[in-house]
Amino acid sequence: MAKRDFAFGKENFVLIAIAVFVIAIGFVLMSGGGSEDPTGFNPEIFSSRRIVVAPVVTLIGFVLMIVGIVRNNKKNEIAE
Repeated sequence: MAKRDFAFGKENFVLIAIAVFVIAIGFVLMSGGGSEDPTGFNPEIFSSRRIVVAPVVTLIGFVLMIVGIVRNNKKNEIAE
């Protein structure tokens, strides 16, 4: 079986998988806070977890995704 040339190496795929996982965690942290009474106000929507921590975690995931896509493989540098 011939060796296939992929655009990404193993490190890239691992970084991308970690980034997807971190982004999913960020979105899970943002979710919730629904009110049982639709006419009532729930101040839990303004918790620091939802307006500070979750967006930072999601942003870190997106940065990891960019790094995983842009990062160059060491094997490609040596082969060229």
